[in-house]
Amino acid sequence: MGKSTLLNAILGEKIAITSGKPQTTRNRIRGVYTEHGETGDMQLVFIDTPGIARPRNKLGAYMTDQALTTFDEVDIVLFVVEEAFGGKGGDAFILERLKETQTPVILVINKMDMMSPEEYRKVFDTFEQTGAFEEIIGVSALKGQNVELLLEKLKAYTGEGPQYFPDGMITDLPERFLACEIIREKMLHYLRDEVPHGIAVEIESYEEKPGITRISALILTEKKSHKGIIVGKDGHTLKGVGKSARTELEALLGVRVYLELWVKVRENWRDDGRALSALGYGRD
Repeated sequence: MGKSTLLNAILGEKIAITSGKPQTTRNRIRGVYTEHGETGDMQLVFIDTPGIARPRNKLGAYMTDQALTTFDEVDIVLFVVEEAFGGKGGDAFILERLKETQTPVILVINKMDMMSPEEYRKVFDTFEQTGAFEEIIGVSALKGQNVELLLEKLKAYTGEGPQYFPDGMITDLPERFLACEIIREKMLHYLRDEVPHGIAVEIESYEEKPGITRISALILTEKKSHKGIIVGKDGHTLKGVGKSARTELEALLGVRVYLELWVKVRENWRDDGRALSALGYGRD
């Protein structure tokens, strides 16, 4: 929890959606931090991965694979936690995967501002005893506390190399992808716990004209019973999602946005390989 919030805090802008629900991130999200200063120039490329969990379906297997294969593609792994080791059933599974990689791992304890010194020490000690981490640092991603300190620590793990992305670029994600994610984020905020994991968003059309962008998106759900929940009484839930998503999209794109949302039942799409590929959850 908190990976995407931390990435947004580092970049100073929102590129990754956030929610209080686990497994919000489904794809690898690349964020670019560039710094020019008196002591030199630095560019760090962050990859926000899905959380690691034992897969229950093909979508879960894809998400876990996205995270695990990243371990050996990066210079350092940041493992973000919010509670003591063993607090979640998947902790031991994740720790074993971390120990298998040759990549240095830093433990980031998030929400330190909400912990007492005793609570923070418990989290720190239980993870330190595993011997899996090069360093441990506490942060508050939401408040930005110790984010600069974390960046300073990361500098020690970087080497000289080219600047891969131009100044001012914070992500290489296409706008269609960002639109899908923003709509899905609003669904996560509006819907009850049992619904969000069974939904996906697909852009049917994306038309850019001077001063306005027209977007038509399809919201997929696995169960007929969930369709009514998504739409809501007299369409209020779907209208609320649309209004909230449109407001954020207009701020992102800098133009007026006309957004149409439709809901369709596609049973078992999370275990349908062809559906997953069409939604962008296919193997890289």
